Amino acid sequence: MLLLARNESSILEVSLQLLVVVMSLSAQSATDSVCEEVEQAMDCTGCMPRRAWELPFLAEAEEVAALRRMLRLQLERWGLQELSEPAQLCVSELVANVIKHVGSATPAMLAVFMNGTRLRIEVHDPDLRALPVLADADSEAETGRGMALIDAVADRWGVDLTPERKATWCELRTRLTSVDGHTTGPRMARAVNVLGLYTDAAKLSQGSRLTRLGATVADETAVKVIADLLHWLGAHGRDPDSVLEQAQAHFQADDERRRLSK
Repeated sequence: MLLLARNESSILEVSLQLLVVVMSLSAQSATDSVCEEVEQAMDCTGCMPRRAWELPFLAEAEEVAALRRMLRLQLERWGLQELSEPAQLCVSELVANVIKHVGSATPAMLAVFMNGTRLRIEVHDPDLRALPVLADADSEAETGRGMALIDAVADRWGVDLTPERKATWCELRTRLTSVDGHTTGPRMARAVNVLGLYTDAAKLSQGSRLTRLGATVADETAVKVIADLLHWLGAHGRDPDSVLEQAQAHFQADDERRRLSK
């Protein structure tokens, strides 16, 4: 009985995962189709627009955790989860640099955007005199160690000055081939593998996005996959409607997290 219960649990878990990933790819196909229609007006060539966002904050140690969390959510929304750890480290060190060398509670701003295929992270503050310096991370110097950590993980970094403020920035290299292109996360990769059992994968996409035909094929194929999964669940004594509701709930929860990160 215990083995049977474990098998049923595994069936349910696998089915939920398959349904969620197929729903995710089907939703992306709808987005790609709409984006293709307005492509010329909006220049949405890769159908993954990563619009710059800015977040004012006070440079205090208590703010760092919230800034890291918001950045992590934004990167998930942009499909750049693989940069989460180094990006969060950079934010921590850039904010710490402002706190230490400009002063606690300094009005500052976090800006994150794409510079070509690189992810650019900037922290703005009003002090034009306190410029960051670089020291060896293992040295005994009291300054510069934070920038050394950034130098170790970032592709490049620097400082931009304007009459009103300075922006200390760093850039992280991505795996993107175009500024609005897609990265292949594990969920999307699993969905493509499943859909590939039902249709020629070459029909689904062209480059980094779905074509109009590819979007139609993806929708039709996803429906077939979901229907077959529901039949399979019924054959194993599971309630297809219940599993479908759970998969929809998982999908909506993931989508809501992405919306909240905007």
